[in-house]
Amino acid sequence: MASQRSVEAPGTEGRVVPTTPGCPHASLADEFRPFDLADPFPFLARARAEAPVFYSPELDFWVVTRYEEMRAIFLDPQTFSSENTQTPFRERPPAVQRVLDDGGFSGFSGLSARQPPDHTRIRAFVQKAFTPKRIALLEPDIRALTVSMIERFEKRGRADLVGELVYELPALVIFILLGIPEEDVPRVKQWAQSRVYLNFGDLPVEEQLHHAENLVRYWTYCEELVEARTREPRDDLPGALVRIYQEGDRSITKHEIASLVYGMLTAGHETTTNLLANGFVELLRDRDQWEALRAEPGLIPGAVEELLRTGPSVFAWKRKVKKPARIGDSDIPVGANVLLLIGSANRDERVFADPERLDVRRQNADDHLSFGLGIHYCLGNALARLETRVVLEELTARLPDARLCADQVFTYPPTTFRGPTSVWVEWGVSEALTGPPE
Repeated sequence: MASQRSVEAPGTEGRVVPTTPGCPHASLADEFRPFDLADPFPFLARARAEAPVFYSPELDFWVVTRYEEMRAIFLDPQTFSSENTQTPFRERPPAVQRVLDDGGFSGFSGLSARQPPDHTRIRAFVQKAFTPKRIALLEPDIRALTVSMIERFEKRGRADLVGELVYELPALVIFILLGIPEEDVPRVKQWAQSRVYLNFGDLPVEEQLHHAENLVRYWTYCEELVEARTREPRDDLPGALVRIYQEGDRSITKHEIASLVYGMLTAGHETTTNLLANGFVELLRDRDQWEALRAEPGLIPGAVEELLRTGPSVFAWKRKVKKPARIGDSDIPVGANVLLLIGSANRDERVFADPERLDVRRQNADDHLSFGLGIHYCLGNALARLETRVVLEELTARLPDARLCADQVFTYPPTTFRGPTSVWVEWGVSEALTGPPE
């Protein structure tokens, strides 16, 4: 696409708005539906071919669709800052902001939106407690929880694998890590969803008000958890962080410890729920791939990477331009927002052969960008991989003939986190039983 110039347009309140007179791809930007992720892939294939970088007037974001450009952006945090990753796409309505202010909400990103030197300092601190050993020790708990939840429905012959398995499972796991009592799972899960809706969604003001109230409760809970560990130490991640702090490492504040908990209580389960839900759809649509995992369980670790490639839960991520930049053929001004469509880059035909096809034997599946790259590479990647592997091992062994119920329509919330709200499957029952129950 030809280089695009930028002007300040009337009525745009100082925003830098690109103009592309005669640009044949203007209609492509008009067709872009950032919060409709039911089936974005045909559009994204067109965008990669026709306009790999385009400006979305709806969002006031430059949109990047190809792998090569996205990889370079992830690896250049000086030019492309992550400071806007937790910023809502649209300015919060005054009534919504008032709820947050009146409730004393002061939560901020644990790591994803922080920049060096703060990012370097906080990540070094948390890695003292969030160790590979601590994660590996969770495997028996993950397996026991998975087996217990499957046993509740495996004799029934039909289940919603989201509602009855992966909605709560990743939350229960991260809550074990963070020392959250099981009885708090439903409300903390709801609060985390509210955070996703407010920061990554597009909802009416009335709905935002409800989610803002939840966000206040969520932040208060995180602050109180850190204070509880200060009074009564425990062998969990917040307890370890507080212990390191009390032993004299004051490179981090208690507010920043609470912010880490706030971040992990969302990132540690909401994303894995969606990853697994997307994976069920992908695998059960292609019986050959499911059968391959049944026959060769050793393929499952590679299959996890392929599911991360084809069905990333964080479909789009944000960056802000700090220096004059050029992405592809487009000059991007300082201060511009950039939207990285990870779900598109992971299907870039320049990197992945036959990219729309699920292939659990794909050799370069782990080249996906689902965890980012560089200094902001996802801290919880090992936990997400571990949970997904264990769930696939148990499901393929215990429900070998599982199949998608016919005629169901998968629905996706209006956010840039992508995952179906339900995935109905059946097994060991008559083929006449089709579709989810009325």
